[in-house]
Amino acid sequence: MYLAMNRFTVNVEREAEWEQIWKDRETYLKEVPGFVQFMLLRGAEPGDYISYSAWESQAAFYAWTQSEAFRKGHAQGTVAGVLMGPPQLGLYEPVINETAYTRELTDTSPDPNRRGPRH
Repeated sequence: MYLAMNRFTVNVEREAEWEQIWKDRETYLKEVPGFVQFMLLRGAEPGDYISYSAWESQAAFYAWTQSEAFRKGHAQGTVAGVLMGPPQLGLYEPVINETAYTRELTDTSPDPNRRGPRH
């Protein structure tokens, strides 16, 4: 499992517009090998949003970033003035994955030399 999250700071007066942009947007994710789940999360603080996507593997996530589905999904853009700045990307591997039915523990130690892309 591999998780990608983008944190967005949205103009508070345009939150409804921001959410509608995402609701109307075609993601093309269902056609992508290794895609598991997507959520747009609204934070407790006004203007705080996170896009969350789960992937079967890091390789699946990076393959998507090079795909036609990625280009088509991101070509739709955002209306000017909705965001207060660029999104902040976070990439994660679960250490513990617990659901109502299962609990998985990763048996690997962190790679001290790991480095992700800087956006």
